Amino acid sequence: MTFSAKTRKQTIAQLQSTPLDLLIIGGGITGAGVAIQAAASGIKTGLIEMQDFAEGTSSRSTKLVHGGIRYLKTFDVGVVSDTVKERAVVQGIAPHIPRPFPMLMPIYDEPEATYDMFAVKIAMDLYDRLAGVEGTQYANYTIDKSEVLQREPGLKADHLLGGGVYLDFVNNDARLVIENIKEADELGGLMASRVEAVKVLHDAQGRAVGMLAKDVLSGDEFEIHAKLIINTTGPWVDKLRARDEKLKADPMLRPTKGVHLVIDSSKLSVPQPTYFDSGVHDGRMIFVVPREGKTYFGTTDTDFTGDYKHPTVTQADVDYLLAALNNRYPDAHVTLNDIEASWVGLRPLIAANGSSDYNGGGAGTGKVSAASFDQLIKTVNAYEAGDSTRSDVETAISKLKTAHAEGTLKPSQVSRGSALDTESDGMLTLAGGKITDYRKMAAGAIALIIKLLAADGRQFKAVDSKKLQVSGGHFDPTNVTETLNFYTRIAQDAGLPEADATDLANRFGSNTSRVVSYADAGTAPGLSLKETISLRYSVNEELTLTPVDYLLRRTNAMLFHATDLAALHDPVINEMARLLHWDEATKAALTQQLDATIAETQLQGLKEEQA
Repeated sequence: MTFSAKTRKQTIAQLQSTPLDLLIIGGGITGAGVAIQAAASGIKTGLIEMQDFAEGTSSRSTKLVHGGIRYLKTFDVGVVSDTVKERAVVQGIAPHIPRPFPMLMPIYDEPEATYDMFAVKIAMDLYDRLAGVEGTQYANYTIDKSEVLQREPGLKADHLLGGGVYLDFVNNDARLVIENIKEADELGGLMASRVEAVKVLHDAQGRAVGMLAKDVLSGDEFEIHAKLIINTTGPWVDKLRARDEKLKADPMLRPTKGVHLVIDSSKLSVPQPTYFDSGVHDGRMIFVVPREGKTYFGTTDTDFTGDYKHPTVTQADVDYLLAALNNRYPDAHVTLNDIEASWVGLRPLIAANGSSDYNGGGAGTGKVSAASFDQLIKTVNAYEAGDSTRSDVETAISKLKTAHAEGTLKPSQVSRGSALDTESDGMLTLAGGKITDYRKMAAGAIALIIKLLAADGRQFKAVDSKKLQVSGGHFDPTNVTETLNFYTRIAQDAGLPEADATDLANRFGSNTSRVVSYADAGTAPGLSLKETISLRYSVNEELTLTPVDYLLRRTNAMLFHATDLAALHDPVINEMARLLHWDEATKAALTQQLDATIAETQLQGLKEEQA
């Protein structure tokens, strides 16, 4: 398999000359999920993304396959039910990417706290029932104050009541996207990055039948024709709809900005992901997550109206997160100068706070009535006491009645439901949702797409997407540790030290054998064997076109290995220049882009202002 700059040119030629069944606009996790399912179902599929795959939002999440336990505070049960069940599905179809890692939620006696010790146990029990992990090693439990502080002695002890521990999963968001994209390409889909959707094309009846597109690299414009178009552009959903001259639709989204900051674990070490109220009674919650010798924390969750392509971390964002972190870990004394890296992304929230009905749209409000809430609590209490059955609890959940949504909600309160709409000209729009739910969102879209294509005389049967494994994930998901150990040994046999071999196996999964095949050509000047073969594989088989693509999204080097960037900088640029035949002007421009991205990620501008 090759998926490279060379095949990109061939793909663009095919997009121009091939009448498609489906054209997907947007190469984040939502578009990638639709693409793999469509291609696997035999639908002639094309996908264009104006930036690198996952560049806009899907590489900028909290990097968890998160169940959204805080939504149980408002009893948005539909969203939580979908997401916790989907975690297991995603682990099955991408077994080398999400990994279970229980979350600690310390509980403080504070005004407007999300949970107290009673409520968190109720929420976690419901959470486990929805996830189907009752009675397993991942079942929730509560711990008292002393045990919380034994686990995390740096936590603030004042007003600490105890804590809850429940199942969550760590994730590599950008890798999940590229593995879906690669599999869609392997299945015959036409996947092209850095191709912008310029204008929706219509037939004489005003129906959307294609897209005027622009190759961002060459500047060439061309037409792509398709029976159906689906808008999966995340925060850009409304911006693409605005480029459709046949539509006069109200905005669907309320984008919010989330910021994450990275420090070395020597500054603050946590043994497991930790999740707590911000401490300033604003309804926000903060994650603190250990990863690769670092600790990262976020998020800010504020409304955003700026440049969608280039959201930035502001001093106010840093001040907020440092205040929250230092409040909970009072001896850490983390400052701006301790921040090694950062990232910022937008969440494509549905403006109306509308849907806990995935792909249905508008069915729920994310709130429940007081009577429904009280009845559920009574039933759960009875269940805990042995006076009612699981069926009684499930019945109480099914009878939850929604109350009217609040007219004005804080960004952190807006539901993460998704909506699938058919526009007046036939273009489909799939918006909202979370990374955790991408497969389920895509499955709902594929069902509608197949129905619409059948009306046009094209017959397809949807693939079972719960068993459709992504590139790198073609192995038994119940045997992950042993399988990745096997791929580690393959990499070791190619000459890699054990730690490097383990890293490659965990990153590339069942593609590890393909990666190590690049070792036959020897090492690139200035790079280890691991970095050499990882880079060559990514350029040749992951459509990696720039140093930023590689160091930020194909790997986590820019985020979690900032101290290694100086050593990687020139060797990565030089090897990519050789592989991609850059002239000096191209090499200089991409070097400048890399340097600017590193400076921004490391918050050099804010640090200079403070100096």
